[in-house]
Amino acid sequence: MIALASNYLLFELEGGETIPFSAENMSIEVSGDSAALFDSEFVRHAAKAVFHYFKFELERQTVSIEEFSGALEKVLSGFALHPLRDGAHLPAPGILESDLRPLAEASGTLSELFFFPRLREELRRQLSHAPRIIRFSGLRGCVKRLAGARRWSGRCRRLEEQIIEYLRQCLTAEPKKMELALVVD
Repeated sequence: MIALASNYLLFELEGGETIPFSAENMSIEVSGDSAALFDSEFVRHAAKAVFHYFKFELERQTVSIEEFSGALEKVLSGFALHPLRDGAHLPAPGILESDLRPLAEASGTLSELFFFPRLREELRRQLSHAPRIIRFSGLRGCVKRLAGARRWSGRCRRLEEQIIEYLRQCLTAEPKKMELALVVD
């Protein structure tokens, strides 16, 4: 029954055994030199994106651990950061970032009515630079601002899902010129 659930993938082990995992109960750890570059929350979001890719884009029910870890490694390597003198980091070339919170604030009192067209324009602006990866950050703060909420609620969760789905639909509607990853966190 778990294999049929939409929020589970079966991971194939070397001995042929399978173990069910959901995106929520995966625990991913990054070791070596890369561990200092990524915080655990970022890795968790990347793992969820890879999970979504296999489950919904490729419509797979099972995936080997090697396939999953290889795809996750590819995603994380695309986020390799360049150090600055003061210890801060800049995104690697080909990665464009936008903060969703200012878009929500600029939408004023008619929040959602003006937010979604602005979001689409921001996505188009980013696409015009032909990036490899577009990252929208500040999703949680943006949602709370749009919902007028101080605490996370069911309405916030639904609005968060609506924003992510809207970005996917907008990206799908745009002419495909290159391979592109969309990260929303």
